[in-house]
Amino acid sequence: MISPLAYVDPEAKVGKNVTIQPFAYIEKGVEIGDDCIIMSYASILKGTKIGKGNKIHQNAVLGAEPQDFHYTGEESSLIIGDNNDIRENVVISRATFAGNATKIGNGNYLMDKVHLCHDVQIGNNCVVGIGTTIAGECVLDDCVILSGNVTLHQYCHIGSWTLVQSGCRISKDVPPYVIMSGNPVAYHGVNAVVLSQHHNTSERILRHIANAYRLIYQGNFSVQDAVQKIVDQVPMSEEIENIVNFVKSSERGIVK
Repeated sequence: MISPLAYVDPEAKVGKNVTIQPFAYIEKGVEIGDDCIIMSYASILKGTKIGKGNKIHQNAVLGAEPQDFHYTGEESSLIIGDNNDIRENVVISRATFAGNATKIGNGNYLMDKVHLCHDVQIGNNCVVGIGTTIAGECVLDDCVILSGNVTLHQYCHIGSWTLVQSGCRISKDVPPYVIMSGNPVAYHGVNAVVLSQHHNTSERILRHIANAYRLIYQGNFSVQDAVQKIVDQVPMSEEIENIVNFVKSSERGIVK
């Protein structure tokens, strides 16, 4: 159902069983998949492609022009997957350059007043808390939880199954499976409850993860030496391999 009080440009593509409430604003070139709900006063701007089953709440702005001095009006994109819940006052910018896209995966929950800047890449099943700001070109892997009022510096990479607690300011990469807390931000253990309940991680693997991070954060080693000790001393599994590969590939260095 499309309200006659909504503005939907004739060149927008709207799928089946889509609800667009009064005073929503849909620009030309927008694509909206089946079974989406677009609430009142939401704005979906050119360059935005939305998958199926998404719910866009009041005053959200999707596909805003990048707040980037390098942006000069290029035809860039915002691509959103399926079954995301995007709450009130969320702002998501398109990419800066033509041919690039800000990308949001499937099953994510973005809470009130979240701001995702240009070229951000978010995986699947992430939760982004109230008032959190994610600067340009940051990457969130799957199943990340960012609590309220978290701030991510440009180019940060957050590993999968990580919890960043409220108010943290992150300027380096955060490896997978950990809890980060405080200002200055610091390692506060393994995200064991979430891993055991939602990732079915065994107690044995949780111990191995804890041992790996004990070498990184509590051993008197450089990060490079700690990674080598993990390889030598901790039984290898998918999770330990993920940790090793993440730390080795980190361009900004990890929070330490």
